[in-house]
Amino acid sequence: MDKIPVSVLITTKNEEKNILRCLESCKNFSEVIVIDSHSNDKTIKIARDYGAQVELFKWNGLYPKKRGWCLENLDIKHDWVFWVDADEVLTPEIISEIAEIFNTSPSIAGYFVKGKYVWKGQVLSYGMYNNKLALFNRHKIEFPVIDDLDIEGMGEIEGHYQPILKVACIEPIAQIKSPLLHYAYEDETAWEVRHHRYAHWEAEMTRKNAWPQDPDPKREAFKKAIRRSILRPYIIFIYSYIWKLGFMDGHAGYDFAKSRLRYCRMIRKNLT
Repeated sequence: MDKIPVSVLITTKNEEKNILRCLESCKNFSEVIVIDSHSNDKTIKIARDYGAQVELFKWNGLYPKKRGWCLENLDIKHDWVFWVDADEVLTPEIISEIAEIFNTSPSIAGYFVKGKYVWKGQVLSYGMYNNKLALFNRHKIEFPVIDDLDIEGMGEIEGHYQPILKVACIEPIAQIKSPLLHYAYEDETAWEVRHHRYAHWEAEMTRKNAWPQDPDPKREAFKKAIRRSILRPYIIFIYSYIWKLGFMDGHAGYDFAKSRLRYCRMIRKNLT
């Protein structure tokens, strides 16, 4: 396979357990850049030994945050970028689908990419998944500046919202059908600490009405409807376990749906 003309951007901080697995899965792309926040573990060494380009980032406490900074400051080879987290792994199926897209010049601004969860070692075939606008033309899509600099929780990285179309862009956003794998829960303690931070940030974002508009109108309507609802934890559990057939994954599907309920309860607790 010829190298896919897309620049993969991997933002890291202390990801020595994940980075090699992630890099191995990105080898079909013509450029891979690791943007590291001065890790104090072996992340940088592993990435450099693998042959990846490594750029260092230090946040100044203002916008642009890390991903926006990358788009503004890095010498990126391609117009198209693909944001991949260190705990994500590209499957052969998604690589083939993206390669097929770039056999032509897509008249699209970007693509949503699904993340299939790997939960305590089991790949979940059902239930909720994340769906991020992670593959896009950097001249047509950008990360918004929002009012969250006084909110603890996310720090240097953009939060749980989607990038947005630039003002002059009218091209559509499409969907990649094949998922990547998201190793979301390999350390229970780390998950708890991280999600307590995220929950505080999300609650304050809702309190301040600071959320940017989601580029998908249906998702935007759903998010607005449930953000402040006391029923949100139960809606999300039912959505993942029943509506999205999470029960088909057995105990892991139940455990995952329960984790989403628990996270939504954290948010509710911060809102009250």
